[in-house]
Amino acid sequence: MPHHILVADDDPHIREVICFALEKAGMKTQGVADGAAALQAVERCAPDLIVLDIGMPEMDGLEVCRRLRQRSDVPVLFLSARDEEIDRILGLEMGGDDYVTKPFSPRELVARVNVILRRARPIPPEQTDDRQFAHGKLALAPASHAASFDGKPLALTAIEFSILRGFLARPTHVLDRDMVMANAYATNIHVADRTVDSHIRNIRAKLAAAGCLDAIETVHGVGFRLGRCG
Repeated sequence: MPHHILVADDDPHIREVICFALEKAGMKTQGVADGAAALQAVERCAPDLIVLDIGMPEMDGLEVCRRLRQRSDVPVLFLSARDEEIDRILGLEMGGDDYVTKPFSPRELVARVNVILRRARPIPPEQTDDRQFAHGKLALAPASHAASFDGKPLALTAIEFSILRGFLARPTHVLDRDMVMANAYATNIHVADRTVDSHIRNIRAKLAAAGCLDAIETVHGVGFRLGRCG
């Protein structure tokens, strides 16, 4: 079954370019022109991923994502203009998985969509990784894509889960930003430092809400390492 991608952008030319690139890569697409239509489409067709423009009029992409996250964990790839860095960071902190800036390369957009889908895709039974990762009260089960702290489930995006799994796989190591992102993205995809920091901040916030105040420590000038998670 091909993946179903919802594309929400008020510019018909951009929608056409994105849909053409995704369909050429073997996916099914649906395009909508505003935020309200995007929310309605999610209810009707349950897409595998949403390409969501931040700068739509009336209901922007950030508000769409905020409403989505109240009832859905569908992956979101934001589109943003180059002068909207603050909005991009807010988008990631609200539960977006990644972003692409305009003007963008359709090839890069497809690559980023594939990375997110690959991280979110259930593992076939014959390929299931039965290993369990645990550190302090933090636990991850990759086979079921489940994470918890002190028995409380954590709602992580696919990218956040992969980043945290990378830390748990090497709990005593300090990881620089490149190493953190290598756990979540393909090696041929550039990821800005601010994106790394946003994902780390989001993971920390979710763990803090569950009672873990020392999830990921900053090693100044070097990178990050896993805290005690006690």
